[in-house]
Amino acid sequence: MKSEIEVKFLNVDFDEVREKLRKLGGKCEQPMRLMKRVTIETPELLQKKSYVRVRDEGDKVTLTYKQFDSLSVDGAKEIEIVVSNFEDTVALLAAAGLPQNSFQESKRETWKVEEIEVVLDEWPWLHPYIEIEGESEDALKDVAARLGFDWKDALFGGVTIAYREQYPHLDPIDNNSIGQIAEIKFGDPLPELLIP
Repeated sequence: MKSEIEVKFLNVDFDEVREKLRKLGGKCEQPMRLMKRVTIETPELLQKKSYVRVRDEGDKVTLTYKQFDSLSVDGAKEIEIVVSNFEDTVALLAAAGLPQNSFQESKRETWKVEEIEVVLDEWPWLHPYIEIEGESEDALKDVAARLGFDWKDALFGGVTIAYREQYPHLDPIDNNSIGQIAEIKFGDPLPELLIP
């Protein structure tokens, strides 16, 4: 499995981040686009702090096994392949006994600064955040500092960590608590799980 080396910074102003990225010579590789995904979580997967995801990224569809060995800069591990069709892949997995737990929408804009990927992420009921991903922790720290972020504010893990920061009443042990929400869609009312 491949280790992902990534970090999140929450509650950001996208316009400020874009301006700083431009000053660093960053290039927008993909403008803000709607993404959709389904997650699959079985008791066996949850025991390993993992899940399976099918995601339509706008320009491609991916099937991913994701596992969180720890909430650290390199704690996320994944195996990802490109598939040809979102709906057919979801149907294939359901037919194999792996039905979806949650349908989720998000919006994402992808930038590149040298060899570092910076994504601007927007999720329903969540303040905007960025994720920085690269080949080493030092490279991430360098770009984060040049963008004006303090490493002491860095967060590690999946999107649940961002929801947990904004909604601190969520179970601190359940790494996939938002997977309990059947649909996470823009324009929908705040779900009961997120109401304190």
